[in-house]
Amino acid sequence: MWPLVRVHLIDPSAFTPPYDHALAAALAAQGVDVELVTSHFGYGDAPAAEGYDVRERFYRWAPGAPGSALRRAAKLAQHVPDMIAERRAAARGADIAHFQWLAVQPIDGRLLPKAVPTVLTAHDVLPREPRPGQRRAQARLYRRVDAVVVHSEHGRERLVSEVGVDEDKVTVIPHAAFTALRSVIGPLPRELAAVDDGRPVALFFGLLRPYKGLDVLLAAWEGVRDAQLWIVGMPRMDIDALRAAAPADVRFVPRFVSDAEAAAVLRRAQVVVLPYREIDQSGVLASALGLGRPLLVTDVGGFGEVAAAGAARVVPAGDASALHDELERLLGDDDARARLSAAATALADGPWSWDAVARTHVRLYERLR
Repeated sequence: MWPLVRVHLIDPSAFTPPYDHALAAALAAQGVDVELVTSHFGYGDAPAAEGYDVRERFYRWAPGAPGSALRRAAKLAQHVPDMIAERRAAARGADIAHFQWLAVQPIDGRLLPKAVPTVLTAHDVLPREPRPGQRRAQARLYRRVDAVVVHSEHGRERLVSEVGVDEDKVTVIPHAAFTALRSVIGPLPRELAAVDDGRPVALFFGLLRPYKGLDVLLAAWEGVRDAQLWIVGMPRMDIDALRAAAPADVRFVPRFVSDAEAAAVLRRAQVVVLPYREIDQSGVLASALGLGRPLLVTDVGGFGEVAAAGAARVVPAGDASALHDELERLLGDDDARARLSAAATALADGPWSWDAVARTHVRLYERLR
Protein backbone atom coordinates (compact mmCIF):
# COMPACT_ATOMS: atom_id res chain seq x y z
CA MET A 1 0.00 0.00 0.00
CA TRP A 2 1.29 3.43 -0.93
CA PRO A 3 1.37 6.25 1.62
CA LEU A 4 -1.84 7.87 2.75
CA VAL A 5 -2.13 11.17 0.91
CA ARG A 6 -4.25 14.01 2.15
CA VAL A 7 -5.15 16.27 -0.74
CA HIS A 8 -6.00 19.41 1.17
CA LEU A 9 -7.84 22.28 -0.42
CA ILE A 10 -8.48 25.36 1.73
CA ASP A 11 -11.20 26.98 -0.38
CA PRO A 12 -12.69 24.60 -2.92
CA SER A 13 -15.04 27.24 -4.29
CA ALA A 14 -12.07 29.27 -5.49
CA PHE A 15 -10.12 27.13 -7.91
CA THR A 16 -9.28 23.46 -7.68
CA PRO A 17 -12.19 21.07 -6.85
CA PRO A 18 -12.27 19.25 -10.25
CA TYR A 19 -8.49 18.83 -10.12
CA ASP A 20 -8.56 17.59 -6.51
CA HIS A 21 -11.14 14.88 -7.16
CA ALA A 22 -9.51 13.77 -10.42
CA LEU A 23 -6.08 13.55 -8.79
CA ALA A 24 -7.48 11.67 -5.80
CA ALA A 25 -9.12 9.12 -8.10
CA ALA A 26 -5.95 8.72 -10.18
CA LEU A 27 -3.80 8.21 -7.09
CA ALA A 28 -6.28 5.68 -5.73
CA ALA A 29 -6.06 3.79 -9.02
CA GLN A 30 -2.29 3.56 -8.43
CA GLY A 31 -2.87 1.93 -5.04
CA VAL A 32 -2.50 5.04 -2.89
CA ASP A 33 -4.69 5.28 0.24
CA VAL A 34 -6.14 8.74 -0.31
CA GLU A 35 -8.24 10.93 1.95
CA LEU A 36 -9.39 14.11 0.26
CA VAL A 37 -9.81 16.78 2.93
CA THR A 38 -11.96 19.57 1.62
CA SER A 39 -14.56 22.17 2.48
CA HIS A 40 -18.26 21.80 3.06
CA PHE A 41 -18.91 24.81 0.85
CA GLY A 42 -17.74 23.78 -2.62
CA TYR A 43 -19.44 24.69 -5.88
CA GLY A 44 -21.44 22.44 -8.16
CA ASP A 45 -21.88 18.72 -7.65
CA ALA A 46 -18.74 16.88 -6.55
CA PRO A 47 -18.09 13.62 -8.41
CA ALA A 48 -18.59 10.34 -6.61
CA ALA A 49 -15.44 9.33 -4.75
CA GLU A 50 -13.97 6.33 -6.57
CA GLY A 51 -11.49 4.51 -4.35
CA TYR A 52 -10.77 7.39 -1.99
CA ASP A 53 -12.36 8.93 1.09
CA VAL A 54 -13.64 12.49 1.36
CA ARG A 55 -13.71 14.39 4.64
CA GLU A 56 -15.23 17.85 4.92
CA ARG A 57 -12.99 19.62 7.42
CA PHE A 58 -12.99 23.27 6.47
CA TYR A 59 -15.58 26.04 6.75
CA ARG A 60 -18.45 24.04 8.19
CA TRP A 61 -20.46 27.22 8.67
CA ALA A 62 -20.32 30.21 6.33
CA PRO A 63 -22.95 32.90 6.86
CA GLY A 64 -23.46 35.67 4.36
CA ALA A 65 -23.39 35.72 0.59
CA PRO A 66 -20.41 34.27 -1.33
CA GLY A 67 -17.68 36.90 -1.53
CA SER A 68 -19.20 39.07 1.20
CA ALA A 69 -17.19 40.52 4.08
CA LEU A 70 -19.24 38.44 6.52
CA ARG A 71 -18.49 35.22 4.64
CA ARG A 72 -14.75 36.02 4.48
CA ALA A 73 -14.63 36.85 8.19
CA ALA A 74 -16.42 33.63 9.12
CA LYS A 75 -14.07 31.52 7.03
CA LEU A 76 -11.01 33.25 8.47
CA ALA A 77 -12.28 32.67 12.02
CA GLN A 78 -12.46 28.93 11.32
CA HIS A 79 -9.20 28.71 9.42
CA VAL A 80 -6.70 28.51 12.27
CA PRO A 81 -8.54 25.89 14.35
CA ASP A 82 -9.27 23.85 11.22
CA MET A 83 -5.60 23.91 10.19
CA ILE A 84 -4.50 22.90 13.70
CA ALA A 85 -7.00 20.04 13.73
CA GLU A 86 -5.77 18.88 10.32
CA ARG A 87 -2.15 19.00 11.51
CA ARG A 88 -3.10 16.63 14.34
CA ALA A 89 -5.06 14.38 11.99
CA ALA A 90 -2.10 14.13 9.59
CA ALA A 91 0.22 13.18 12.46
CA ARG A 92 -2.11 10.34 13.46
CA GLY A 93 -2.89 8.84 10.07
CA ALA A 94 -0.87 10.21 7.13
CA ASP A 95 2.52 9.54 5.62
CA ILE A 96 2.37 12.59 3.34
CA ALA A 97 0.30 15.76 3.65
CA HIS A 98 -0.22 17.26 0.18
CA PHE A 99 -1.83 20.68 0.04
CA GLN A 100 -3.43 21.81 -3.20
CA TRP A 101 -4.09 25.36 -2.06
CA LEU A 102 -3.13 27.51 0.92
CA ALA A 103 -4.86 30.87 0.86
CA VAL A 104 -3.80 32.52 4.14
CA GLN A 105 -0.08 32.50 3.49
CA PRO A 106 1.08 34.71 6.40
CA ILE A 107 -0.11 32.12 8.93
CA ASP A 108 -0.37 28.87 6.95
CA GLY A 109 3.38 28.28 7.07
CA ARG A 110 3.21 28.12 10.87
CA LEU A 111 0.27 25.71 10.83
CA LEU A 112 1.64 23.02 8.52
CA PRO A 113 1.93 19.45 9.85
CA LYS A 114 5.32 18.82 11.48
CA ALA A 115 5.17 15.07 11.95
CA VAL A 116 4.94 14.17 8.24
CA PRO A 117 6.49 15.50 5.01
CA THR A 118 4.47 18.24 3.34
CA VAL A 119 3.91 18.94 -0.37
CA LEU A 120 2.36 22.07 -1.86
CA THR A 121 1.13 22.34 -5.45
CA ALA A 122 1.88 25.77 -6.93
CA HIS A 123 -1.16 26.17 -9.16
CA ASP A 124 -0.19 29.85 -9.21
CA VAL A 125 3.50 30.43 -8.50
CA LEU A 126 2.70 33.82 -6.93
CA PRO A 127 -0.62 35.61 -6.35
CA ARG A 128 -1.58 37.68 -9.39
CA GLU A 129 -3.69 40.19 -7.43
CA PRO A 130 -1.80 40.16 -4.11
CA ARG A 131 -2.73 41.81 -0.87
CA PRO A 132 0.09 43.69 0.90
CA GLY A 133 2.79 41.26 1.97
CA GLN A 134 1.11 38.25 0.37
CA ARG A 135 3.88 37.50 -2.14
CA ARG A 136 6.57 37.52 0.55
CA ALA A 137 4.40 35.24 2.66
CA GLN A 138 3.94 32.86 -0.29
CA ALA A 139 7.72 32.68 -0.75
CA ARG A 140 8.16 31.85 2.96
CA LEU A 141 5.50 29.17 2.65
CA TYR A 142 7.43 27.46 -0.17
CA ARG A 143 10.50 27.39 2.02
CA ARG A 144 8.60 25.71 4.86
CA VAL A 145 7.20 22.76 2.86
CA ASP A 146 9.29 19.74 1.94
CA ALA A 147 8.42 19.71 -1.78
CA VAL A 148 6.69 21.90 -4.33
CA VAL A 149 4.81 20.60 -7.38
CA VAL A 150 4.50 22.95 -10.34
CA HIS A 151 2.80 22.39 -13.69
CA SER A 152 5.41 23.67 -16.16
CA GLU A 153 9.13 24.20 -16.67
CA HIS A 154 8.35 27.91 -16.79
CA GLY A 155 6.87 27.64 -13.29
CA ARG A 156 9.89 25.71 -12.05
CA GLU A 157 12.20 28.44 -13.34
CA ARG A 158 10.13 31.13 -11.59
CA LEU A 159 10.17 29.23 -8.33
CA VAL A 160 13.95 28.84 -8.43
CA SER A 161 15.10 32.16 -9.88
CA GLU A 162 12.35 34.57 -8.82
CA VAL A 163 11.15 33.11 -5.53
CA GLY A 164 14.39 31.49 -4.40
CA VAL A 165 13.07 27.95 -3.83
CA ASP A 166 15.77 25.25 -3.71
CA GLU A 167 15.61 23.54 -7.10
CA ASP A 168 15.86 20.10 -5.46
CA LYS A 169 12.49 20.77 -3.80
CA VAL A 170 10.66 21.43 -7.09
CA THR A 171 9.01 18.72 -9.20
CA VAL A 172 7.38 19.51 -12.55
CA ILE A 173 4.17 17.52 -13.05
CA PRO A 174 1.74 18.51 -15.83
CA HIS A 175 -1.69 19.75 -14.82
CA ALA A 176 -3.33 16.68 -16.46
CA ALA A 177 -6.01 16.93 -19.13
CA PHE A 178 -9.65 16.80 -18.09
CA THR A 179 -10.51 13.77 -20.22
CA ALA A 180 -13.57 13.04 -18.05
CA LEU A 181 -15.35 15.75 -20.05
CA ARG A 182 -15.50 13.28 -22.95
CA SER A 183 -18.20 11.32 -21.15
CA VAL A 184 -20.42 14.21 -20.01
CA ILE A 185 -21.03 16.17 -23.22
CA GLY A 186 -24.53 17.62 -23.02
CA PRO A 187 -26.52 20.18 -24.98
CA LEU A 188 -25.19 23.66 -25.63
CA PRO A 189 -26.21 26.37 -23.20
CA ARG A 190 -29.64 27.64 -24.19
CA GLU A 191 -28.24 31.10 -25.00
CA LEU A 192 -25.97 29.60 -27.67
CA ALA A 193 -28.23 26.85 -28.97
CA ALA A 194 -30.72 29.54 -29.96
CA VAL A 195 -28.21 31.47 -32.09
CA ASP A 196 -25.83 28.80 -33.40
CA ASP A 197 -25.98 29.17 -37.18
CA GLY A 198 -23.38 26.53 -38.06
CA ARG A 199 -20.48 28.88 -38.76
CA PRO A 200 -17.06 28.10 -37.24
CA VAL A 201 -16.74 29.04 -33.56
CA ALA A 202 -13.79 30.55 -31.72
CA LEU A 203 -14.26 30.06 -27.98
CA PHE A 204 -13.04 31.99 -24.94
CA PHE A 205 -13.96 29.91 -21.90
CA GLY A 206 -13.55 30.21 -18.12
CA LEU A 207 -13.75 32.83 -15.40
CA LEU A 208 -13.54 36.32 -16.89
CA ARG A 209 -10.60 38.12 -15.25
CA PRO A 210 -8.49 41.10 -16.39
CA TYR A 211 -5.28 39.10 -16.85
CA LYS A 212 -6.94 36.79 -19.36
CA GLY A 213 -6.86 39.37 -22.16
CA LEU A 214 -10.51 39.37 -23.20
CA ASP A 215 -10.16 42.99 -24.34
CA VAL A 216 -7.29 41.97 -26.63
CA LEU A 217 -9.37 39.16 -28.10
CA LEU A 218 -12.31 41.48 -28.82
CA ALA A 219 -9.97 43.93 -30.55
CA ALA A 220 -8.49 41.06 -32.56
CA TRP A 221 -11.95 39.85 -33.59
CA GLU A 222 -12.67 43.04 -35.55
CA GLY A 223 -12.80 42.11 -39.21
CA VAL A 224 -12.96 38.32 -38.76
CA ARG A 225 -15.51 37.07 -41.27
CA ASP A 226 -17.78 34.03 -41.49
CA ALA A 227 -17.24 32.91 -37.90
CA GLN A 228 -18.63 33.38 -34.41
CA LEU A 229 -16.87 34.24 -31.14
CA TRP A 230 -18.38 32.73 -28.01
CA ILE A 231 -17.36 34.02 -24.56
CA VAL A 232 -18.51 31.66 -21.84
CA GLY A 233 -17.82 32.00 -18.13
CA MET A 234 -18.59 33.75 -14.87
CA PRO A 235 -17.34 37.37 -14.77
CA ARG A 236 -14.89 38.35 -12.08
CA MET A 237 -14.65 41.87 -13.47
CA ASP A 238 -16.95 44.50 -14.97
CA ILE A 239 -17.66 43.46 -18.58
CA ASP A 240 -20.38 46.00 -19.44
CA ALA A 241 -18.12 48.17 -21.59
CA LEU A 242 -16.65 45.14 -23.38
CA ARG A 243 -20.10 43.79 -24.18
CA ALA A 244 -21.31 47.15 -25.41
CA ALA A 245 -18.37 47.51 -27.82
CA ALA A 246 -18.34 43.89 -29.04
CA PRO A 247 -19.28 43.13 -32.65
CA ALA A 248 -22.68 41.59 -33.34
CA ASP A 249 -21.26 38.10 -33.95
CA VAL A 250 -19.82 37.88 -30.41
CA ARG A 251 -22.04 35.94 -28.00
CA PHE A 252 -21.65 36.14 -24.22
CA VAL A 253 -22.78 33.54 -21.68
CA PRO A 254 -21.68 35.38 -18.51
CA ARG A 255 -22.50 32.71 -15.93
CA PHE A 256 -21.28 29.50 -14.37
CA VAL A 257 -21.94 26.57 -16.71
CA SER A 258 -22.24 22.90 -15.82
CA ASP A 259 -19.65 20.32 -16.84
CA ALA A 260 -22.03 19.06 -19.52
CA GLU A 261 -22.46 22.56 -20.95
CA ALA A 262 -18.72 23.22 -20.75
CA ALA A 263 -17.99 20.02 -22.65
CA ALA A 264 -20.59 20.95 -25.26
CA VAL A 265 -19.18 24.41 -25.98
CA LEU A 266 -15.62 23.09 -26.08
CA ARG A 267 -16.60 20.30 -28.46
CA ARG A 268 -18.44 22.77 -30.71
CA ALA A 269 -15.45 25.15 -30.96
CA GLN A 270 -13.15 25.00 -33.95
CA VAL A 271 -10.53 26.98 -31.98
CA VAL A 272 -10.18 27.56 -28.23
CA VAL A 273 -8.47 30.92 -27.64
CA LEU A 274 -6.45 31.78 -24.53
CA PRO A 275 -5.17 35.36 -25.06
CA TYR A 276 -3.79 35.65 -21.53
CA ARG A 277 -1.43 38.40 -20.42
CA GLU A 278 0.03 36.12 -17.74
CA ILE A 279 -0.44 32.59 -16.40
CA ASP A 280 1.51 29.67 -15.03
CA GLN A 281 -0.77 26.92 -16.34
CA SER A 282 -4.48 26.72 -17.02
CA GLY A 283 -7.40 24.45 -16.22
CA VAL A 284 -9.13 25.76 -19.34
CA LEU A 285 -6.19 24.57 -21.42
CA ALA A 286 -6.37 21.18 -19.67
CA SER A 287 -10.08 20.98 -20.51
CA ALA A 288 -9.47 21.80 -24.17
CA LEU A 289 -6.70 19.19 -24.37
CA GLY A 290 -8.99 16.61 -22.80
CA LEU A 291 -11.44 17.07 -25.66
CA GLY A 292 -8.75 17.32 -28.32
CA ARG A 293 -9.57 20.90 -29.29
CA PRO A 294 -7.22 23.09 -31.38
CA LEU A 295 -5.68 25.80 -29.22
CA LEU A 296 -4.51 29.35 -29.93
CA VAL A 297 -2.53 30.73 -26.99
CA THR A 298 -0.17 33.54 -26.06
CA ASP A 299 3.51 33.17 -25.18
CA VAL A 300 3.05 33.29 -21.39
CA GLY A 301 3.73 30.78 -18.63
CA GLY A 302 3.69 27.16 -19.64
CA PHE A 303 1.63 27.73 -22.79
CA GLY A 304 4.71 27.69 -25.00
CA GLU A 305 5.50 24.16 -23.82
CA VAL A 306 2.13 22.99 -25.13
CA ALA A 307 2.79 24.77 -28.42
CA ALA A 308 6.22 23.11 -28.63
CA ALA A 309 4.44 19.74 -28.41
CA GLY A 310 2.39 20.71 -31.48
CA ALA A 311 -0.91 21.10 -29.62
CA ALA A 312 -1.28 24.90 -29.90
CA ARG A 313 -0.45 27.89 -32.07
CA VAL A 314 1.18 30.73 -30.16
CA VAL A 315 1.22 34.53 -30.61
CA PRO A 316 2.77 37.33 -28.54
CA ALA A 317 0.76 38.37 -25.49
CA GLY A 318 -1.17 41.60 -25.94
CA ASP A 319 -0.70 41.68 -29.73
CA ALA A 320 -4.21 42.03 -31.16
CA SER A 321 -2.96 42.18 -34.74
CA ALA A 322 -1.02 38.92 -34.50
CA LEU A 323 -3.98 37.29 -32.75
CA HIS A 324 -6.33 38.46 -35.51
CA ASP A 325 -4.10 37.05 -38.25
CA GLU A 326 -3.70 33.67 -36.55
CA LEU A 327 -7.43 33.42 -35.84
CA GLU A 328 -8.20 33.93 -39.51
CA ARG A 329 -5.56 31.39 -40.56
CA LEU A 330 -6.75 28.69 -38.17
CA LEU A 331 -10.46 29.19 -38.76
CA GLY A 332 -9.83 28.82 -42.49
CA ASP A 333 -7.45 25.83 -42.37
CA ASP A 334 -9.09 22.47 -41.65
CA ASP A 335 -5.81 20.55 -41.97
CA ALA A 336 -3.98 22.76 -39.48
CA ARG A 337 -6.77 22.35 -36.95
CA ALA A 338 -6.76 18.59 -37.47
CA ARG A 339 -3.02 18.46 -36.71
CA LEU A 340 -3.47 20.52 -33.55
CA SER A 341 -6.38 18.32 -32.48
CA ALA A 342 -4.36 15.13 -32.95
CA ALA A 343 -1.44 16.54 -30.95
CA ALA A 344 -3.79 17.68 -28.18
CA THR A 345 -5.32 14.20 -27.93
CA ALA A 346 -1.84 12.61 -27.87
CA LEU A 347 -0.82 14.85 -24.95
CA ALA A 348 -4.07 14.18 -23.09
CA ASP A 349 -3.70 10.41 -23.43
CA GLY A 350 0.07 10.38 -22.85
CA PRO A 351 2.23 12.64 -20.66
CA TRP A 352 -0.76 14.76 -19.57
CA SER A 353 -2.92 11.75 -18.68
CA TRP A 354 -4.07 11.25 -15.10
CA ASP A 355 -2.28 7.88 -14.97
CA ALA A 356 1.05 9.47 -15.91
CA VAL A 357 0.51 12.38 -13.51
CA ALA A 358 -0.41 10.05 -10.65
CA ARG A 359 2.67 7.87 -11.21
CA THR A 360 4.92 10.92 -11.00
CA HIS A 361 3.23 11.99 -7.77
CA VAL A 362 3.76 8.51 -6.31
CA ARG A 363 7.49 8.67 -7.11
CA LEU A 364 7.67 12.01 -5.31
CA TYR A 365 5.84 10.64 -2.27
CA GLU A 366 8.15 7.60 -2.13
CA ARG A 367 11.19 9.85 -2.19
CA LEU A 368 9.84 11.97 0.69
CA ARG A 369 8.58 9.13 2.85
